Amino acid sequence: MPDLPKKKVGVVSCSGEELAEGTVTRLAALKVLEQLRPADTVTICLPLFLAGGEGDRAFARFYPTIAVDGCELRCAARATELYSSKPAASIVVRELIAENDLGQPEGRRRLNQAGLQAVDATAERIAALVDELLGKYSDRQAGTFVEPQTVSAGPENSQETEKAVACSCSSGIPIQNVQIGGQEVTLIALPLIFEQFRQSGKTPSVATAGELLDTVKLYNSVPENTDEQYKTILLREYAAFYEKESDR
Repeated sequence: MPDLPKKKVGVVSCSGEELAEGTVTRLAALKVLEQLRPADTVTICLPLFLAGGEGDRAFARFYPTIAVDGCELRCAARATELYSSKPAASIVVRELIAENDLGQPEGRRRLNQAGLQAVDATAERIAALVDELLGKYSDRQAGTFVEPQTVSAGPENSQETEKAVACSCSSGIPIQNVQIGGQEVTLIALPLIFEQFRQSGKTPSVATAGELLDTVKLYNSVPENTDEQYKTILLREYAAFYEKESDR
């Protein structure tokens, strides 16, 4: 049976290269992706995200995102909200520096000691937010992270994940466009949902339509007062998918 995409957290850092704080954001994000939370995070490249198609922006709608900005302009947070949805969390390096009474970062290519301290502080804040968004809590006695109703399958920095930096452009999240209320709507993970339902033996029916909607809502935002419209379209699309797969 196909598995629906595992929930992860996308980290989008600002692209500002004229400020040392911009370098801090990128190095902090990289530290989280490579060392602190490699199995739980993916990176979103801001320039590609801004220039990308629907698939790239659908990624940020599927995953909760953390925007990491160097300054008060909040370019990463604003761009994410403009083209996708509001970030689940936002960090501003300058505010974090003031909060922790750190020195002023200097050096755009090679940071000074204060800049390196800011990288560590920012990375730790990102990692804590990742745990919060994924509903994890720390079991200090065991030295592991525990998720609700599940236990982590292995050490956080295993050999398989230690250097594996996942990128949104290779996430492979399937999407499907449908017409609802005269408008084209992109539904994330719909092909996988259909395949999962078919393999579970769920035939197209009114009851199945309700289950489909409940599952779709886990991965997509459904406007208020449109449930019946969505049920009708989902049932129609699933019936077509079911018939096509049955004929193979």
